[in-house]
Amino acid sequence: MYETMVKSRYYEDTMVEAYSEGKKPVFNIGAGPVPGEMHLSTGQEPAAVGICAHLTKNDTVTSPHRPHHHAIAKGVDLKKMTAEMYGKVTGLGKGKGGHMHLFDPEVKFSCGGIIAAGIPHAVGAALAAKKKGKDWVAVAFIGEGAANAGGFHESLNLAAVWKLPLIVVVEDNAYGISVSKRNSTAVESNDKRAAAYGIAGAYVRNNDPIEMYRVSEAAVKRARSGQGPSIIEIETHRHLGHFQGDPELYRDTEEVPNLRKIDPILKVRELLQLEGIATAKELEDLEEKVKKEVDEAFAYARDSEYPKPEDALNDVY
Repeated sequence: MYETMVKSRYYEDTMVEAYSEGKKPVFNIGAGPVPGEMHLSTGQEPAAVGICAHLTKNDTVTSPHRPHHHAIAKGVDLKKMTAEMYGKVTGLGKGKGGHMHLFDPEVKFSCGGIIAAGIPHAVGAALAAKKKGKDWVAVAFIGEGAANAGGFHESLNLAAVWKLPLIVVVEDNAYGISVSKRNSTAVESNDKRAAAYGIAGAYVRNNDPIEMYRVSEAAVKRARSGQGPSIIEIETHRHLGHFQGDPELYRDTEEVPNLRKIDPILKVRELLQLEGIATAKELEDLEEKVKKEVDEAFAYARDSEYPKPEDALNDVY
């Protein structure tokens, strides 16, 4: 889990620099080697690693517009994923989808930019698993704002009626774009909504990856054994803006510096050493290995070819 969190964090840090190229001094969303919007997940790593540690290649994960930590935790091909964001032909979608449309059928991962749209897809995957008599699980990651969308309620009601192996992970990073959760949501936490569907609900406080692991283990076991869906909400922290270029005028200037002081990666690093699980040198070696993998993925993306103009007519239906 630590390795995956470090990989995700370094990936996002590297993407900040790559995405910024060509977009200064005046921000132009279409300029640079990585055009389009960019939503990064720095600080939200515990939500992904805590549950994906229990998943297999056969389990399905759907993700929203902030997908990189989920994709990395699920094992999406890092080189193809990065090439996709660079718009290269070697990308997961041959360079036509970009960062909000990453699809890797090898590990059953997908994401999309429409709020709450991934939950019905996860319900479909869960239904397929049940009809095939498999113990596969479907996990839908959403932001807390998506829990107020119709797709959330319709999907969970149907999944509860059919007792499907579905887990909805709500990442509460306190903001739906720029709107505070306290100004948009009637309940304190969305796990409380589980009672409305007669399913299990759990809340993870303080962006804690270890607690997320424990809670997820129970939810995955319920799903695999035919006991139906669960909602897990995790209190997580978004260290960056809603999107790159977000002026973040809705946040207090001290909010992010204070969040970085309780960085979950630093907390797990300290725990691993205190428990004697790994030495500082072993962790440094692991971090270097991860950084090399990420650097190679970005180099692969930069060196890959762009699609030919006529390729725009392919794969269209």
